[in-house]
Amino acid sequence: MAHVVVIGAGQAGASLVARLRGQGFDGAITLLGEEPVPPYQRPPLSKAYLLGDMALERLFLRPAQWYDEAGIDLRRGTRVTAIDRAAREVVMGEARLAYDTLVLATGARPHRLPPAMGGDLGGVHVVRSLADVDALAPGVVAGARLLIVGGGYIGLEAAAVAASRGMKVTLIEMAPRILGRVAAPETADYFRALHARHGVDIREGVGLERLLGEGHVQGARLSDGSEIAADMVIAGIGVTPDTTLAEAAGLAIDNGIAVDAQGRSSDPLIWAAGDCASFPYGGGRLRLESVPNAIDMADCVADNILGAGRDYVPKPWFWSDQYDVKLQIAGLGAGHDRIVTRGAGDAVSFWYYAGECLLAVDAMNDPRAYMVGKRLIEAGQSADPARVADPATDLKALLR
Repeated sequence: MAHVVVIGAGQAGASLVARLRGQGFDGAITLLGEEPVPPYQRPPLSKAYLLGDMALERLFLRPAQWYDEAGIDLRRGTRVTAIDRAAREVVMGEARLAYDTLVLATGARPHRLPPAMGGDLGGVHVVRSLADVDALAPGVVAGARLLIVGGGYIGLEAAAVAASRGMKVTLIEMAPRILGRVAAPETADYFRALHARHGVDIREGVGLERLLGEGHVQGARLSDGSEIAADMVIAGIGVTPDTTLAEAAGLAIDNGIAVDAQGRSSDPLIWAAGDCASFPYGGGRLRLESVPNAIDMADCVADNILGAGRDYVPKPWFWSDQYDVKLQIAGLGAGHDRIVTRGAGDAVSFWYYAGECLLAVDAMNDPRAYMVGKRLIEAGQSADPARVADPATDLKALLR
């Protein structure tokens, strides 16, 4: 364990190396990142940073000099091409780096529109990295026509920023409704109405046939036969775990790099954390794409590298900012059979139940509902649905 090498300088990788040092590890640590900047926050990229409300340096998780002061060899602009498990070395083109313990924190890669659909035209973007946002920022101007493909949270957040900047926004979702994979119809209804009030044209059950234009996108032909003009396109069609290195190295893959309950891959010297890793959960496997999971899982893996022997128990929570609405989500709603609504108007929460068991809460501009729901879920407790729905109920009284 004299030399820990971490591939991936995102939230998980940065959190892991900081945890190792914070827990007293005094061996060598090398953090390898492909991007030319220190590890940074991703959520503000498509919101505060794109709007010009956050300077580049404020994105950084820690100042660049912190890594030197902590004795962490941060190598920016470094692409790992292979893992030589037999030699216990990381390959970077012609260079090699020996490891005693290796951690994969390679994150996820955005799905892109295929060239056959015009995905290689100028003006077609994804929103994942700093470079992605810097590339699209010049086109975010009042009056420009934006097509967003995909009605998940990434697409909706991009729509909110673009509409706020005066762009003419059309969002298409091939599924019957927006947020189909991740939220209840009630939450989808709330955000559909919110975006309509801000002038966003949301078209559900409509896919993209192909983009139109020569060299640069000029429009799109949709699956219903209609055509629309577009000066810019953002593809918000999900991500895939970046398992390229792990697969080539022969590690077990199952919806990401398959790790055990403590974060160890099928090679006992290689660990994984964050968006790229799936872990045992509820009799199956789970992979979470969120900042909180990246931090918590990285902390657990760091502790286990140091011998803690601690199983990772996720406490899922997420958030999304759109216009003046802050959505906070606690828990996982999969398997629910009913939704209990509390509140109305802009401040409302939707409580996901399976029978009498509380699974998750979506809270819009209602931080108290979120905090109470989160505490109940993490404690393995539920709340009487009738009391939740009753506006006269003091939510804090639900906590036992």
